[in-house]
Amino acid sequence: MASSSSSSHPHGSLTNPEVKYDVFLSFRGEDTRENFTSHLYSALSRESIETFIDNDLRRGDEISQSLLDAIEASSISIIVFSERYASSRWCLDELLKILECKKEYAQIVIPACYRVDPSHVRKQTGNFGDSFLKLGERFPDKMQSWRNALTEAADLSGFDSRVYRTESALIEEIVNAILKRVDDTFQSENEDLVGVRLPMKEIESLLRTGSTNVYKLGIWGIGGIGKTTIAGAIFSKISRHFAGSFFARNVREAEETGRLGDLRQQLLSALLNDGNVMNFPNIDLNFQSKKLTRKQVLIVFDDVNHPRQIKDLVGRLDLFASGSRIIITTRDRQVLANCEVDEV
Repeated sequence: MASSSSSSHPHGSLTNPEVKYDVFLSFRGEDTRENFTSHLYSALSRESIETFIDNDLRRGDEISQSLLDAIEASSISIIVFSERYASSRWCLDELLKILECKKEYAQIVIPACYRVDPSHVRKQTGNFGDSFLKLGERFPDKMQSWRNALTEAADLSGFDSRVYRTESALIEEIVNAILKRVDDTFQSENEDLVGVRLPMKEIESLLRTGSTNVYKLGIWGIGGIGKTTIAGAIFSKISRHFAGSFFARNVREAEETGRLGDLRQQLLSALLNDGNVMNFPNIDLNFQSKKLTRKQVLIVFDDVNHPRQIKDLVGRLDLFASGSRIIITTRDRQVLANCEVDEV
């Protein structure tokens, strides 16, 4: 059975210090945006894996700087090869950047061939090759670098949809491989941090995982003492026990930069396991309330400095199903009082 590309360390000695995303998804929108890629993104979001997906329509041939930056800011890139992937200069230039980051930062690269023969990708043959040759008529100077990149990527260990009975089985396999990579990275980065294990044990006890009510826990302290690290360690350890989970990072910053609406979409998409939420930026939160009341969830609201931010993201904290757990990290203890947390 296929598995992700191997590397003993997710990041090499030249690790990019500006990592923002766990996963970057490279795909041809017309082929897979409404099916496979959407379902894969939803599954990754459900596991609270920070994933960059381009939701804008791609215009023209030139790849945008924002996408190049997003690739460089990712730990893992998944390349969804579809039959017409190589008909897009945009996709192929993404591929070049991904392989550059693999070389420079030891970025993990995982190819997933969706309804296309991996050998056709490797050798640029079949319908895949026909699309590639047609594009090459317009950009002959790029052909060799693109050929080399396609061959290199297809030679990496990855996934072939043809060997899976269902699409959901393929997605589950990919997500599990990503989860292992993310977990390994987190453990590697935090195993030597002083003072994390003891607070984790205490917080796990306070979370009362056997309790049936909605339990709200606050982590309070000055900046830089490890609130986010501890919350992340707890989240990584217990999130799989919940029907839905999400780590809302840097809530204060999201509000200050006007991205709170984007964060809400990501949260709803993850908790509801519905990638279509991402396509409706003005969706009414109340419209989703009934669905949320049936979900036992784990949510971390990181770096909150006003209760309205949580209200804007999810409405009321008591609307979730019994057994849900809410963790709030903040530098302002009054925020926790106003949110009526059960323990600080």
